[in-house]
Amino acid sequence: MAQSAPTPGTSRSHATEPGGGSPWAAGGTMFAGVLLIVDGVLEAIKGIAGIATDDVYTRVNNYVFKFNVTSWGWIHLALGILLFLVGWGILRGFGWARGIGVGLAALNMIANFMWLPYQPIWAVVSLAIDTFVIWALCTDRSKPVI
Repeated sequence: MAQSAPTPGTSRSHATEPGGGSPWAAGGTMFAGVLLIVDGVLEAIKGIAGIATDDVYTRVNNYVFKFNVTSWGWIHLALGILLFLVGWGILRGFGWARGIGVGLAALNMIANFMWLPYQPIWAVVSLAIDTFVIWALCTDRSKPVI
């Protein structure tokens, strides 16, 4: 069957795919999976550093959400492992991973916001990664594999 060219004055939009999803969002979803894996590794490194020694991070006085750095280490290590696994699930195309990825990225944003006084630059980078991950996973309308 032959394809016809668009009539003059009209244009074909490449903004959406036949399934209703944006190619930017679909590519963003794959990138979000990679970012979740990277963010998971970074979180695990933060966690291991916090567990190994309290001298790695600066001391914070009079902070409302002050925890022992070892406690923060375990929190970041657990989040890192979960983020890595969910990122892997997103790259495999599992539908459950997209929803859990949004929830874990939001939870990781909260943890990194509370982590700001300990490592501000590292926390802000993680906040930016999680923001993109949430956007990409929420805007992709392609059908996931169950």
